[in-house]
Amino acid sequence: MTDPHAGRAPLDAAALRSAVVRPGGLWRTVQVTDVTGSTNADLLVRADAGEPEGAVLAAEEQRAGRGRLGRTWTSPPRAALTFSVLLRPATVPRARLGWLPLLAGVAVAAGVRAVAAVDAQLKWPNDVLVGPAKLAGILAEASGDAVVIGIGVNVSTEPAELPPPGPGALPATSLRIEQAPADRPRLLAGILAGLEARYRAWSAVLGDPERSGVRAEYTSLCATIGRRVRVELPGGRLLDGVAADLDADGRLLISVPPEADLPVAAGDIVHLR
Repeated sequence: MTDPHAGRAPLDAAALRSAVVRPGGLWRTVQVTDVTGSTNADLLVRADAGEPEGAVLAAEEQRAGRGRLGRTWTSPPRAALTFSVLLRPATVPRARLGWLPLLAGVAVAAGVRAVAAVDAQLKWPNDVLVGPAKLAGILAEASGDAVVIGIGVNVSTEPAELPPPGPGALPATSLRIEQAPADRPRLLAGILAGLEARYRAWSAVLGDPERSGVRAEYTSLCATIGRRVRVELPGGRLLDGVAADLDADGRLLISVPPEADLPVAAGDIVHLR
């Protein structure tokens, strides 16, 4: 039988280290594992053991990958980029840490645009879309002063390999489906470079979204702001309104006249026509 994964080259950890690890840079280590449960879970264990920021862990296959709101992220071996990074934004006030996953979303969308020439956009808080379909997802998890950010990007996944969307979830797509096949190492290096530049600029101004430029860049890429949405809030409450803007902490402001705009920190967002 023909191996469906035979044409999918493995990531070369040594080449990746050469591309992204440099003196004075953010990224200290880059590791690639064939298979793991979750790169986020693995890095959280290392964070709790005291590992400093700057670790990158990629997996060719995740068997227990996690998404937002308890969803799972699955992909055939070597068909996606699935990786996590360990950060310790010690100088940033906790109230501004909500910008960190949004900043990561900007880095992913910008990297996809630059490397694959695809019109990637963001769905609040940090799903990366191509049209109405989801190309990439991001999950940030904190432990103490550490934040681990997990990123999954569908690269060469074929339509039959994508899982059907669950209740309330977006349909999935990949760069191959969008006729924009991308080199996984080049895309990973591009995302990491963009994440480093934005994270350092944001940290240098104590997480200020205006002075760092992250707010302006996020809103320019966000397909949610300005459109009518339905929000499923924790506890099952539904809210319909217009996604008007982001507040100072990165929360989505929902306009429901005549009431004041309602800030949403967590919830499932559905774009309405």
